[in-house]
Amino acid sequence: MLNRRNLILSSAAAVLTAAVPATALAQHVPNAAQIERSLSAAPRKRLRRQDRVERRELKRRRDLRVAAPSIDIQAINFEFGSARIPHSEQWKAEEIAIAMRRILRRNPAEVFLIEGHTDAVGSRYSNQILSEQRAASLRRVLVRRFGVDGYALETIGYGEDYLLVPTPEPEWRNRRVTLRRVTDFVVR
Repeated sequence: MLNRRNLILSSAAAVLTAAVPATALAQHVPNAAQIERSLSAAPRKRLRRQDRVERRELKRRRDLRVAAPSIDIQAINFEFGSARIPHSEQWKAEEIAIAMRRILRRNPAEVFLIEGHTDAVGSRYSNQILSEQRAASLRRVLVRRFGVDGYALETIGYGEDYLLVPTPEPEWRNRRVTLRRVTDFVVR
């Protein structure tokens, strides 16, 4: 239910999102080759095989996640309070899919973590749920529409915990997904 504060913040977010120039968004749209390069990079930390963790544990281990090759995808323009990837944004998901399929062709055992994020507007609980839905939404599109192997994709939502722009105000750059190639950290 919208209270007055949330209604005002929702309206402000809509105005701010509309005010972001298309050129600013275009600068943040990595193509398939850029995504592939970022995800194919060597991890910042090496783990011995016996120190690798289960996929479930990896989601709780920030120290391992931040060491994995990653890329923030801010360009999928999630509407305020929404996890739906608009049809006009599907080409961006396709760029991600192309990169992932190329990596998977080289090594079918690769594992990717899709992290959903929100801005800080609204309750922590609703932001947590929304971030999980955003990650799941991208996974669904990658698997169903673009043929990425679902077994290679894990999802998690971090709500407003890892803001790129630390502000309690609506901020489109915080409504994003982060992709990580976590193969080197998980037990196979």
